[in-house]
Amino acid sequence: MHFQHPEYFIGLILIPLLIFLYYQLLGWKKKLGKRIGDPALVALLVKSFSSRKYLLKFILICVAVFFLVAGLANLRARGSEENISRQGVDVMIVLDVSKSMLAQDVKPSRLDKAKQLLYRLIDHLQNDRIGMILFAGRAYMQMPLTTDHGAAKLYISEAGPDAVPTQGTVFAEALTMANNSFNQNEHKYKAVVLISDGEDHDPDALKVAKQMADDGVMVNTVGIGSPEGSIIIDPETKQPKKDNQGNIVISKLNEQELTGISDATNGIYIHLENLEDATITLSQRLDSIEKRALADSEFVNFKNYFPWFIGFAGVLLILELFIPERKRKIA
Repeated sequence: MHFQHPEYFIGLILIPLLIFLYYQLLGWKKKLGKRIGDPALVALLVKSFSSRKYLLKFILICVAVFFLVAGLANLRARGSEENISRQGVDVMIVLDVSKSMLAQDVKPSRLDKAKQLLYRLIDHLQNDRIGMILFAGRAYMQMPLTTDHGAAKLYISEAGPDAVPTQGTVFAEALTMANNSFNQNEHKYKAVVLISDGEDHDPDALKVAKQMADDGVMVNTVGIGSPEGSIIIDPETKQPKKDNQGNIVISKLNEQELTGISDATNGIYIHLENLEDATITLSQRLDSIEKRALADSEFVNFKNYFPWFIGFAGVLLILELFIPERKRKIA
């Protein structure tokens, strides 16, 4: 058994907050009693008030909050398993998220257009495992190879310059990370889709590409942007990016870098203009790779326990409503 969304347990921070507010309220009531001044009058006013019942109502609310949060986290158990065999390849997506990808010579921006391409491409890779690496001045593994295409789309939607704080373009590091993510005992069934504007020159990129070719990896590159270039609007200042000398930076597509990488690995280079054409060309190229059987064990039946948690929380809250704060009258 495990919780499907353990990150939701951060909601338990509400309980110490409620405890703090509870004691603040008690303190406020005491101060209010002192302001009235006459102890006999105060005692008469609170004569029917039950502090024990008030505390019990508060405890019920805190326990209900706990079960509500636990319900959102969804405790579940694995059910029956189904073994699924498919024919596919391993595809690592290597996406440039440097600030130059925010240039708008391609609408709505280079990065947004790249995301649109990837969404379409993933829909054509139904039987393949997909992984994802983001890079700028450093490369970061965002998602290892998986058949969870929904997760891949989620990572793509969140990709941006903030994910890689160091700026630049390090093709060699990103490609090395992609190569290491594959099964090193196989020399086929492996491909990389590299999307970038290729703005900076990485002298080690071609060397790494040749090593990948020896390891049986095909690298297909997608260039995005225009050779004429475009200014880069800083998302924080909303002003054009400038160099150290104060000159406005013009980011230009470097097709030569990307073409050299794809040629070295028997891949193809595509200048992204039409999304549909690029998707078809890329998917056909990936389909040409020899495929192998991928055996996955997928749990198709999970027993979820969240209704019990939510239901119990509801019962506690209803019970709290029916508990009066007054003492029972004794005849």
